[in-house]
Amino acid sequence: MPQPTQPITSSNPFQQLPAAYTAQLLRAISDQGRLTALRAYSVLDTDPEEAFDNLARLAAYVCQAPVTLVTLLDEQQQFFKATHGYELPGSLPMEMTFCQHLLLASDLIEVEDTTTDARFRDNPFVAEQPHVRFYASAPLVTAEGHTIGSICAFDFKPHRLSEAQRDGLRALAHEAVLNLELRRAKVQLEQEQKQLEELLHQINEGGEAGISGGDQELFLKQDGRFVRVNTADVVYLEALGDYVHIHANSQRYTVYATLKSLLARLPAREFVQVHRKYIVRQSCIHTIAGDFLSLAGPQPVKVPIGPSHRIALLSRLNTI
Repeated sequence: MPQPTQPITSSNPFQQLPAAYTAQLLRAISDQGRLTALRAYSVLDTDPEEAFDNLARLAAYVCQAPVTLVTLLDEQQQFFKATHGYELPGSLPMEMTFCQHLLLASDLIEVEDTTTDARFRDNPFVAEQPHVRFYASAPLVTAEGHTIGSICAFDFKPHRLSEAQRDGLRALAHEAVLNLELRRAKVQLEQEQKQLEELLHQINEGGEAGISGGDQELFLKQDGRFVRVNTADVVYLEALGDYVHIHANSQRYTVYATLKSLLARLPAREFVQVHRKYIVRQSCIHTIAGDFLSLAGPQPVKVPIGPSHRIALLSRLNTI
């Protein structure tokens, strides 16, 4: 495959184009909506990936072209996510790129002979080695309509695509966007999985109920997700077999835990165990009558007092 015989020198093709076109192109390059959409994929300047390499190879087959690329365009550079048939650095300055012009196109660009097109004839890749002649590029367009990159083909002699080849290149561009979406979903899933593993590790350290964010809040596992409950809202806890009901803010949360493990997570001065099955917030105790106490709250509750807990309870209360 032909390679440059001397370093390609950078020039500014903007100088050769009408001022109105240049201004429009610069606006498209720096469009914040487009750049935000691009950055949301977190893919700039990342390592090669097989899925995109395969698309570049398929583009070479579809277009019968020796060089194909999958690229991404930010406001300053064109990044090469995949290259086929030609050695390129990881990125090029925007002023040296062909695909910047794709930002003003509504569809595929095809140039049979770049030396006859004002947009490309002064580009150093055309005017110098390797003397690119043919260029075709399909935009990578997000679901929101932002062009964030391209899948493109080059040849060193004039070339023309058939309509079937054009449709094939468009289909590959669509596939590239789908791969970006899948890649983003995978990265997000891996991040969420890592967070979940950290949560589960903390749970395994202290029981299955949840994790403590200090003694002022609990994260309770409910239906596969974690719910934050402020301990200031907890009125009482009730053990039921291997589970505990936590009553807070007129809500009942059920967790797999023991009263002992939960008592260790609650502010020691605010909660007291009054029965082998009950822990109550001390400030919610309204009356004590015989073997029961009443808790003030949205719905008054009667809780039994265990014989082995009575003395400890009364010693904590300011009884007269």
